[in-house]
Amino acid sequence: MIRFLTLVLITAWVSTGCTTFSETDPDFHELPPTLNFASVSKSSGPDPALLQPPTDPFRLGVGDLVEIEVLGIGASRRVCRVMPDGLIYYDLLYGFLAEGLTLIDLRDRLAVALSAHYQSPQIGVILRGVSSKRVWVLGRVNTPGLYALNQPSTVLEALARAGGLFTSRFSGTTEELADLKHSFLVRDGQLMPVDFYALLREGDMLQNIYLRDGDYVYLPSALSKQVYVLGAVNKPRAIGFMDQVTLVSSIASAFDVLPDAYTRRILVIRGRFADPKVAVIDYEAIRRGEAPD
Repeated sequence: MIRFLTLVLITAWVSTGCTTFSETDPDFHELPPTLNFASVSKSSGPDPALLQPPTDPFRLGVGDLVEIEVLGIGASRRVCRVMPDGLIYYDLLYGFLAEGLTLIDLRDRLAVALSAHYQSPQIGVILRGVSSKRVWVLGRVNTPGLYALNQPSTVLEALARAGGLFTSRFSGTTEELADLKHSFLVRDGQLMPVDFYALLREGDMLQNIYLRDGDYVYLPSALSKQVYVLGAVNKPRAIGFMDQVTLVSSIASAFDVLPDAYTRRILVIRGRFADPKVAVIDYEAIRRGEAPD
């Protein structure tokens, strides 16, 4: 069965286009250069730079755990959490800004701050837990959820942490349960050119890029039809349907648009990743009854 991706993207992007479309409609056109969707084509593959682990030093964020000790001072070891205000509370310091610092920065700044209470203190800082850097792994995996990026991780490593692809207990295969040809990875609102079928079925390690904080990995089911509603909605998600689905019902299933959504130009993207097409829809006209849903 040949299946296609349909994606509704609600952004602040401005362009001119049609208000109704079909796959054979001449107004249902190639994606405009403004979107730079050529990077989504899987035929070219990911940028080789994405296959290298990140070189930027880890920076602390809210929820991270650090172990701090004044070396040589008994009972000074504490495990501190970076609080929602970005501060940690250690020893005699009444709140110390840690958010955004590297471990080396934190160590050096603590040494300066604690010098008012200790003579030439030597500080030890160890990262004990990461909560601020996370990736979503959802869809047809055994344990979908939100996973901490406590170390450089690739797509395969993230899928392994999510328990691998969901397997039917009857057939013992994932062939019909995860639609790898339409699985995708979203980063900063952009689709990344990762071919999950080539990676998981053909062993193409050139698709095994390193993940970054906030990445969204989704492996849809091959057993149902789905539309992906992304962008400025209250709950970006995949919308499953049995018969037909409209734009209004899809957006309603995503708990409506955000207040700053530019609803006069909603993008409906359809087709294969290597050859996507787009229609620009005036959602406001639909809601006013001036255009069909």
